[in-house]
Amino acid sequence: MAHTRWWRAAAAAGLTVFFAACGYIGEPMPPLLNIPKPVTDLRAIEHGDRIVVTFSPPRLTTEGVALKRLGRLELRAGPGPEGAFHPDAWASAAKVWQIPADPQQGRFEIPAGDWIGKEIILGIKAFGTNERDAGWSNLVALAVVPPLARPADLRAAAVPQGVRLSWTGQAPSYRIFRRGPGEQSPLEIATTDKPEWVDASTEYGKTYQYSVQAFHSAGHSSAESEISPPVEIVPKDTFPPAVPAGLKAIAGSQTIELAWDRNPESDLAGYRVYRAEGNGAWTRVAAAVTSPAYSDRKIESGKRYRYAVTAYDRLDNESPRSEPVEVTAP
Repeated sequence: MAHTRWWRAAAAAGLTVFFAACGYIGEPMPPLLNIPKPVTDLRAIEHGDRIVVTFSPPRLTTEGVALKRLGRLELRAGPGPEGAFHPDAWASAAKVWQIPADPQQGRFEIPAGDWIGKEIILGIKAFGTNERDAGWSNLVALAVVPPLARPADLRAAAVPQGVRLSWTGQAPSYRIFRRGPGEQSPLEIATTDKPEWVDASTEYGKTYQYSVQAFHSAGHSSAESEISPPVEIVPKDTFPPAVPAGLKAIAGSQTIELAWDRNPESDLAGYRVYRAEGNGAWTRVAAAVTSPAYSDRKIESGKRYRYAVTAYDRLDNESPRSEPVEVTAP
């Protein structure tokens, strides 16, 4: 009997030491449900003859715990039912696609051909490895239109304003993409509703690559074409200044004074003055005039002279001659 009491006392003491060493033991935690949070940023756009859906795969569970593994993703697409919208009725009639459960990707394509001219609704559902889910993502409505043709015959040409692009197409709008010096990939730089556009931000002697994409966006319709093949150009300055305007000639004492309007070009280098006696051929009498005025002292009294002026830039691109003026030396 004494032996039994001793054993009970020792056991109790041992348990006291064990619990004191381990600390307080609370209520047991319930098992984690491991249900992925629903997708909240589903988007859809018609691209050529395909519908592209993009989204952010869930990374957390509904309990706010990091999702270790995603079971599967299910995409459904189809017209909404007649009358009031009910997700269950829509889902039961919609087409189903299983999307690879890769948490690093959030893009999937489906054919658009079955729904051209119709409005469809798309939604995605994320399942855990236990096949449990937290419901549908945000639902997206998309009006499917005939596929937009890819812009054709894209051309790039250097013009005084920069680089002019032109192409053929019948789309309501276009996106312009450009890869400039030092850039690794093309960037969208403009949109236009005409099959032409001028890039005024280029620099001479640098390489540019352009491509164009047709697009349409109105209401629930959001469609875009395939991107055109790129064209490359290195614009060069072969463009002279504008023709000088406002040339006037005044006969003075043993001189003829010329004056004209100043040209506005930033790369203007100067002017050249041309003279002809009577109806004779033109001869250049001044090759590097830096201001819009010139005095011709090599004249003969009583002779009739005609004058014209050109402008030239730093690369020696020279404009056509101005409208001539006529004067008789006194």
